[in-house]
Amino acid sequence: AHAVVGVARLLATRSPSRIRTVLGAVRRGAAPASYEQAKAARDTVVAVSLTCAAREGCLPRSLATALLCRLQGSWPAWCVGTRRLPPFAAHAWVEADGVMVDEDYPPDYFSPLIRVPAAPR
Repeated sequence: AHAVVGVARLLATRSPSRIRTVLGAVRRGAAPASYEQAKAARDTVVAVSLTCAAREGCLPRSLATALLCRLQGSWPAWCVGTRRLPPFAAHAWVEADGVMVDEDYPPDYFSPLIRVPAAPR
């Protein structure tokens, strides 16, 4: 998990286009993650990284969660978006079974701008 967090932190410094390209390649061959799988990965990431556990750590946390799921053979939908209502705020999260995984926001709170779902089989 520590290595995955390190990779996620490095990936988080790249452009959104580059992140989308990398995640699109990494997700290939993975089954869609269940909510339980994605939550377990998120819990692990938050347990080993103060950066990922912080409220402002949503980008590395979501990336690390997706990458850890991939190492276990599954892939959640990775998303980044903005609040639907002012003031502006960006957020990154993962979804599984059609819902945000372990987020304290209502389902329609954010409008996704980038989404990298599991690859079609």
